[in-house]
Amino acid sequence: MFLKGKRALVTGSTSGIGLAVARALRAEGAEIVLSGFGEAEAIAALCDELSARHVAGDLSQRAGVEALMAGAGPVDVLVNNAGMQHVAPIEHFPVEKWDMILALNLTAAFHTSRLAVPHMKEAGWGRIINVASAHSLTASPFKSAYVAAKHGLAGLTKTLALELATDGVTANCISPGYVWTPLVENQIPDTMKARGLTREQVIEDVLLVRQPTKQFVQPSDIGAMTLFLCSEAAANVTGANMSMDGGWTAE
Repeated sequence: MFLKGKRALVTGSTSGIGLAVARALRAEGAEIVLSGFGEAEAIAALCDELSARHVAGDLSQRAGVEALMAGAGPVDVLVNNAGMQHVAPIEHFPVEKWDMILALNLTAAFHTSRLAVPHMKEAGWGRIINVASAHSLTASPFKSAYVAAKHGLAGLTKTLALELATDGVTANCISPGYVWTPLVENQIPDTMKARGLTREQVIEDVLLVRQPTKQFVQPSDIGAMTLFLCSEAAANVTGANMSMDGGWTAE
């Protein structure tokens, strides 16, 4: 229970990766603040499960991030996980989608970090963990906004690490490849129909084509990496981009 007495805010934590991270942090004693969308009853059940609070806030807007941070209170562990994706050729990429993806995937992390850092510096301890992507290190066609945002998130992380290096505060990225979440699973039937492929073909030839292990990253894997980065064993790990992509970016 090495996080007992620490408060952790995880954005996008009502499902998928963020929820797995929140569960891992809670298992080590952290007080959890959830943030994300969902049915009220489902969110209430998660709050009961994790003895957590849920604080609403539109992270695509500065005012929404500020409301979230005010509602959360001082945080010792900040996990910026909220994000979205859109796929389209650059000449057809909707401008409003570009703006939304940059706001949610990158700018929100800037705002949460700037508001979390004063308490961390005062306490002499803090952990900022940004859930990026293999696309923070490489690119794919038709994902201009997402790739730009994730590259930017990696750069923001390095800058935070340097600024906070003598304050007992670390900043790191976790960059997974394809993670097995309901969001990914729900994409499979549409892809099967659109491409005339079987379920197995979609998994092997579309989703995992660039992951040499041919295995999905599990949300719990990201939770475990988050715990390591929060531990004293990782006190000198800062500014790192921890790839969890089955070898994708090794090529």
